[in-house]
Amino acid sequence: QVQLVESGGGLVQTGGSLRLSCAASGLTISRYAMGWFRQAPGKERDFVAAIQWNGGRPYYSDSVKGRFTISRDNAKNTVYLQMNSLEPEDTAVYFCAKHATPYATIWSGDAQNFGFWGQGTQVTVSS
Repeated sequence: QVQLVESGGGLVQTGGSLRLSCAASGLTISRYAMGWFRQAPGKERDFVAAIQWNGGRPYYSDSVKGRFTISRDNAKNTVYLQMNSLEPEDTAVYFCAKHATPYATIWSGDAQNFGFWGQGTQVTVSS
């Protein structure tokens, strides 16, 4: 079964940290840029971070820059999102996604460029 499975979400206090994982099965992500997005209740899905297919030049939204770090381990077919200094505004369902085109370079967080999505993991930050 082809899927992206997110894990690592949970409940954390303001200022805390979480590390999300996105494990791919049935597909190889090493040729694809990967991204993280999030959706808060009643809001649209927003871009969080992305990483190039070769692990180069990560790209972050302004709201998480300096607090979140995206990384990947192609040998494990997994992408990570380290989230530090969490704030209540970070509360959302977090999704990982695979870019639609192999070897493409990411220049923006446009969700339309991502062609395959996971089911999401809930992150809740209490104040």
